[in-house]
Amino acid sequence: MEFGRVPESELNTIDFTLSAEPAFNQYVLKGKQQKHPKVYLGCAKWGRTEWIGKIYPPKTKEKDFLEHYVKHYNSIELNATHYKVYGATGIEKWAAKAEGKDFKFCPKMYQGVTHRGNLKGKDFITTEFLRGIIAFKEHLGPVFVQVSDSFSPKRKEELYDFLRSLPTDMQFFMEVRHPDWFTKPDISEELFAKLKEMNIGAVITDTSGRRDCAHMHLTVPKTFIRYVGNSLHSTDYTRVDAWIDRMRYWIEQGIEEIYFFMHMHDEAFSPELTVYMVDKLNATCGLDLQKPVFVQQQQSLF
Repeated sequence: MEFGRVPESELNTIDFTLSAEPAFNQYVLKGKQQKHPKVYLGCAKWGRTEWIGKIYPPKTKEKDFLEHYVKHYNSIELNATHYKVYGATGIEKWAAKAEGKDFKFCPKMYQGVTHRGNLKGKDFITTEFLRGIIAFKEHLGPVFVQVSDSFSPKRKEELYDFLRSLPTDMQFFMEVRHPDWFTKPDISEELFAKLKEMNIGAVITDTSGRRDCAHMHLTVPKTFIRYVGNSLHSTDYTRVDAWIDRMRYWIEQGIEEIYFFMHMHDEAFSPELTVYMVDKLNATCGLDLQKPVFVQQQQSLF
């Protein structure tokens, strides 16, 4: 992900402190820990050739990437669906790779709906997109809706009308990026209130150059976090530590589901930071999340 990228030389000058807990969240979380909160952690794509010989066995073919990915992660922020509308047959083949696992696919809505022209008049293509992804069945996680960086609050009624048109039996999360959604308090308060009213989650994006997008608001008792690291820069680790503290707090306060997706400007390094995060999450929150096992580790087991 290139969104919010800054030169490496500037990273030590950025205040990566996470925003204080919004008072808004107390109206969403019940204040009592759930018996079995769900935590899902993954990446944006499984088709990373850089992972061959790292977490994918040497000479792994592209058609087999997903088969190996599900051995290391329990979810994926599925960006592939943003670029193409997939039919049920293709989706079913992906879902079959996760058979028997508590694995969630979190498909990003097709760009033909969200990034091309007005959101109005998109009923047919939206329906086709949704018709395909429901084939994930029990492996379908939240659907991720993103509008472009230029989509400003001047188009807020267009956005709200579109969100109201979405089916209520599926969980959606919304990501906006235009700065005015965050820098104007009346606009941001209205946005989060509308999302809460519609039972739609608010995507939290933590990237170096856009600290405003790491807003910490929960509009449903679930969260969808897009974390963008910087190729294992020292700040990546302190930022992950801060996220673990916040997630522990949310778990204690009754959050039901957490979806955390690891991004890097250079995705080759996502597995390493994931290992660090899972180890600390398991120790801090008493979880038993799976983590990437590197090929060398796999070979040493035999």
